[in-house]
Amino acid sequence: MRQAFAGVDFAPILPIWMLGALALIAVLVLVPGAVRRARGLVWRAVAFALLLLALANPRLVEETRETRPDIALLVVDRSDSARINGRDARIEAARELLEQRIGRLPELELRTVAAEEGGNQGTRLFAAMERALADIPRARLAGVIALTDGQAHDVPAASPIDAPFHALLAGRPGEVDRRLRVIEAPGFGIVGRSVDLRVVVEDLGAREAGGAAMLTIRRDGQPPRQESVAVGREHRITIPIERGGPTVVEVAAATRTGEVSTLNNRQVVTITGVRDRLRVLLVSGEPHAGERTWRRLLKADPNVDLVHFTILRPPEKDDLTPLNELALIAFPVRELFQVKLRDFDLIVFDRFANRGILPPVYLRNIADYVRGGGALLMSTGPEFSGPISLALTPLGPVLPARPSGAQAVVEGAFRPRVSALGARHPVTEGLTPPDAEPSWGRWYRYLRAEQRGGTTVMEGPNGAPLLVLDRVGEGRVALMLSDHIWLWSRGHDGGGPQQEVLRRIAHWLMREPELEEEDLSARIEVGGLTVTRRSVEAGPPPEIAVTAPDGSVTRTRPEPGPGGRAVLRMAATQPGVWQASDGRRTAFAASAAANPLEIADLRADDQRLRLVAQATGGAIRWLGTGEAPSLPEIRRVAAGRDASGPSWIGLRRNADHTVTGISAMALLPPWLALPLVLGVAIIAWRREGR
Repeated sequence: MRQAFAGVDFAPILPIWMLGALALIAVLVLVPGAVRRARGLVWRAVAFALLLLALANPRLVEETRETRPDIALLVVDRSDSARINGRDARIEAARELLEQRIGRLPELELRTVAAEEGGNQGTRLFAAMERALADIPRARLAGVIALTDGQAHDVPAASPIDAPFHALLAGRPGEVDRRLRVIEAPGFGIVGRSVDLRVVVEDLGAREAGGAAMLTIRRDGQPPRQESVAVGREHRITIPIERGGPTVVEVAAATRTGEVSTLNNRQVVTITGVRDRLRVLLVSGEPHAGERTWRRLLKADPNVDLVHFTILRPPEKDDLTPLNELALIAFPVRELFQVKLRDFDLIVFDRFANRGILPPVYLRNIADYVRGGGALLMSTGPEFSGPISLALTPLGPVLPARPSGAQAVVEGAFRPRVSALGARHPVTEGLTPPDAEPSWGRWYRYLRAEQRGGTTVMEGPNGAPLLVLDRVGEGRVALMLSDHIWLWSRGHDGGGPQQEVLRRIAHWLMREPELEEEDLSARIEVGGLTVTRRSVEAGPPPEIAVTAPDGSVTRTRPEPGPGGRAVLRMAATQPGVWQASDGRRTAFAASAAANPLEIADLRADDQRLRLVAQATGGAIRWLGTGEAPSLPEIRRVAAGRDASGPSWIGLRRNADHTVTGISAMALLPPWLALPLVLGVAIIAWRREGR
């Protein structure tokens, strides 16, 4: 729209300082006449004034202006809290009506921006507004209207705009919301002990404080237990840590009558179980070249408490040395293998032979220890094939293999290989590239053995078992049928992954979750659920049933991968406990709220935005609870006027414009100024001559 505006301007012919000097001279000339009250003084002053005015060169300037429309900004809240209880539908209906009404107002443009859900910092309403304002000239900003529930978490201390800010709120005043808040939750716990969760149940907006609420506590999908807690007071929940790896705990508060949403009534916590100071008993038999292999490995782990005994002299050998001259510690057989046997997490026999040091009753105790959940590792040599072999003792029934006769010891160079099952077992998986010959060093002795159970993960010539792993009852056994693994640690013939193999064996025996060969695990990262199934069994993996927190079940077959793994990935947008099952095992994963600050308080709030609205002359209005949103009247107001009333909100009229043309006309051109000055001077002369 084009308009013309006129005004008077000056374009002095002489510099301003010179015009000022001439004016001063004129005043000095007129002063004597004023003292004498001379005739014609007024005409003389008029002549001087006309002369100075002509030198100032007044002009009539006319501008052609193009008026630019004002811009109103509409900010629409798309956060999670703005979606509950039909708030999103009411906000969307209000947006459509506002766009229609504002679209009918002249010289006003409407721009709409959404404050999307994202991150974990709550509703970033003003951040979205400021991004949109970066493209709007402040001279054209008519005002900002926010469609929201009032739960904004980036409200500035001072208003970022000088135009009216209005908030139209979805929801109802005086809402009540019950929430469960975790005060403290440990990330780790020691296996065999308990940890405490500190929680509190709060009723936000309730007129009467206090009362009781029922908490439902569920751990790893086990049957829930319930506890009654006082509302508004801290409560401790004791959680036993029974195994290594993640323990998923879900705590839910009972629904309160009339509360706005149950979205924040539930909290999920993951506690990782770790073992504290693993106790290992290492018993070495006759001295040999690789005797210190296991000792170095176990001493290198700061979490291992190692008790090591070496049998330097068998009972049948007597060199007649007096006892008072021996500096050796007596082997505490009864204390180790009867009194404190179950205090150990792992027992290692390194080339230990049955020479009568351990009576059958103690060997039977070790077998019972394994069946009851203990761990046994045997690294054997030639002593395992003769009459003093531990396979011929009460310990034999828990061993996965026994030597094949008196000629079981085989001498000769060979390279250990990872078996087909070993390529899928976590103890040996990945030690060599798939379908590739091992490049590590050779060994020179192994024992032929008859395998009776377990899984052979490493093998010698012609597929002979070399490393056998087995589960016996609740415990585990590892049997190494060679005593030459120490050659790898010395770098012989190129060496090999001696430390990694021994570390994995020991950790598998002590039930490290990462080394379980038959396992189903689940984890949630960046809004996605990843279920990993691991098995040494060949064939396609079974379908996995995934149960979401809302109870819906999805059945999908995972994608097979290397190392006996099969992986399933899917979106996990619901907060809570996700359950995955392959029919034999069940895994749990905790999905916390993506934006915990957003659901901390789900009530519609008219206080957070009130200071900004008051500072800019804006208003806070509710959209009502009827079928259609209740919108105030939209008015245009001049700058400096009130921007809101009982039933209306205002958008400022800025009258911003662009000058498209300028024309100027002299009001006292030379051809007119000269006769005027001469005429007035003649009149002054004649008046003074009378």
